[in-house]
Amino acid sequence: MAKATADEKILSYNDVVLRRSDLDILSGPYFLNDRIIEFYFSYLESCYSSEDILLVPPSIAFWIKECPDIGSLKGFVEPLNLSRWNLIIFPINDNTNLDIAEGGSHWSLLAFSRNANVFVHHDSSGRGMNKVHAKRVYKAVVPYTDTRAAYLECSSTPVQTNGYDCGVYVTAIARCICHWHLRDGPKDSEDLWFSAIKEQVSPFAVSDMRSSILELIRSLMANQ
Repeated sequence: MAKATADEKILSYNDVVLRRSDLDILSGPYFLNDRIIEFYFSYLESCYSSEDILLVPPSIAFWIKECPDIGSLKGFVEPLNLSRWNLIIFPINDNTNLDIAEGGSHWSLLAFSRNANVFVHHDSSGRGMNKVHAKRVYKAVVPYTDTRAAYLECSSTPVQTNGYDCGVYVTAIARCICHWHLRDGPKDSEDLWFSAIKEQVSPFAVSDMRSSILELIRSLMANQ
């Protein structure tokens, strides 16, 4: 009975279905799962409703990273129309097991800016834990962007203060980059979004972000 309660569907938002257990994850000091990150990425796309921003779901980013052959990779990547978007954000997970879709123990974020012609990796571990995984996604997708974009490991990414908030950092950084892209990008293109992230993504802001996502879900539940 307890398992059935945890698996209870509590919200359908765009193509994402959240379950009761997702609220428990957000309520406590726990590692975020794919569903929560996919939900928040979908929410960001709805908020900004921009025709030049793409936030890739975790499951798609994972399959791109671990795709076993070029033919299958093409089938995953081409429908994304990567040459169309000016900003693309990928959630990066260190899972390498194709049999475990929601495995792994660390999240980071890879962002592509067409204007700057660069892929930037933000890893809140402070130790480059996901560097090899981010580079695998970069090498897989860059041919589909119609660019020769470079890869940059961002050394100024805020560092998490615990072992479980990496996914929340991903959501906070993604929100910051989207806001920068639509509001401030043209004014400060040389620095990209780095200053904005340093100012806005602090341990306190990340803690608040976890609570904000939880309240957002509860609000949407009340209005569905």
